[in-house]
Amino acid sequence: MIPDPPDVDVAVVGAGLAGLTAARALRAAGLGVVVCEARDRVGGRTWSRALPEGGVLDHGGQWIGPGQDRVAALAAELGVATFPTYAEGETRYTIAGRGRDELTEADEILTELDRLAATLPAEAPWTAPEAAGWDAQTLRGWLLSRTGDPAVLSLLRLLTTGLFTVEPDELSLLHVLIYIRSASSLKALLQDAQEQRLVGGAQGLALRIHEELGPDTVRLGTPVRTVAQEPGGIRVDGITARRAIVAVPLALTDRIAFSPPLPVIRAQLHQRAVPGVTIKAHAVYDRPFWRAQGLNGRALTDAGPVSVTFDDSPPSGEPGILVGFVEGDAARRLGGLGPDARRAAVLDCFAASFGAEAASPRQYAEMSWSDEEWTRGCYGANLPPGTWTRYAAALREPCGLVHWAGAETSAVWMNYMDGAVRSGERAAAEVVAALAPQGGA
Repeated sequence: MIPDPPDVDVAVVGAGLAGLTAARALRAAGLGVVVCEARDRVGGRTWSRALPEGGVLDHGGQWIGPGQDRVAALAAELGVATFPTYAEGETRYTIAGRGRDELTEADEILTELDRLAATLPAEAPWTAPEAAGWDAQTLRGWLLSRTGDPAVLSLLRLLTTGLFTVEPDELSLLHVLIYIRSASSLKALLQDAQEQRLVGGAQGLALRIHEELGPDTVRLGTPVRTVAQEPGGIRVDGITARRAIVAVPLALTDRIAFSPPLPVIRAQLHQRAVPGVTIKAHAVYDRPFWRAQGLNGRALTDAGPVSVTFDDSPPSGEPGILVGFVEGDAARRLGGLGPDARRAAVLDCFAASFGAEAASPRQYAEMSWSDEEWTRGCYGANLPPGTWTRYAAALREPCGLVHWAGAETSAVWMNYMDGAVRSGERAAAEVVAALAPQGGA
């Protein structure tokens, strides 16, 4: 039995962008809230580290772009400025020894994916007439039905791992189409989404909300083990509340013991959500030497474990920073090596794209999100064949007094920071409506 009154109106589990956005909105609505975070920091899958000489290493999410209106609005409200990602100059492509302009068949296949994605209803894409058929096949199987060119398949695999951080045979075709639909187009995902960066790093959004809410509201180092719905409210470990919002990665949700047990459809959704596999590596140099060569720091290659690279330098241009991503099977293989071998493999890739100078940075840092205890993979959850059409109706549906947030639950910009913000706002609105006084005067 929950005491009357309970400790707070709402208990939020998780202090990533979704949970903190929800808490901020609840506070603005006049509700009492507490946030429990397992880590010793806020930000979830955003984590920024300032360099003494200038610049920031964003070990997690870092970019925003056109159409990501909610995260942009949040940044503006919090006073976090943005600046453009450096893009002047040539992008290096190395795909099975062929140039990007030789692989036009890939563009035709990407256009078809865009066309199919546009037919999905945004809020319930699993209800589309063709959804069951698309959900019954892997992306790889569908791609093989469209082309037999090894170089085209290699390029499409790189684009897949770059977006989903898993291999094409791990993904339902429907999942890929839903992801595209959530961003409006493949162009939005592959080009526009990396347009802007946040001054001081993306974690600054979470840090500023934390500052607003205060340390008494956000309890760090507090992993939630139990969520129990009882007469009169809900108990989140030792905290009593009227409602709860769970805003942790889908794959981690079953670390919480729910009482009564969650409905089967919701519980099995968690069991089928597969996090991506990503190692994000930074190399810091005195200057961005590649710019003098007419290069923009971007590379897409199948010639080594680092598949995608960007110029990650600060607006001043100093120091020069390259950031590279190792994803999918390549991340699984690299993750099994020691730190020196991983570093050498990454820097060999940087040198292959940008010259010998890239092999000798003054600083190197990497982050393997699969090894992070309270994330276990990035960028977000992927759903294998058969999951969307069987289980996704439970994705956003409250379970009694428990509401759900998190980037994976967003119908718009799923798995992106914008999706996280939107999900927090949605969950908060659900709770505010549920707790509003009933009836009129």
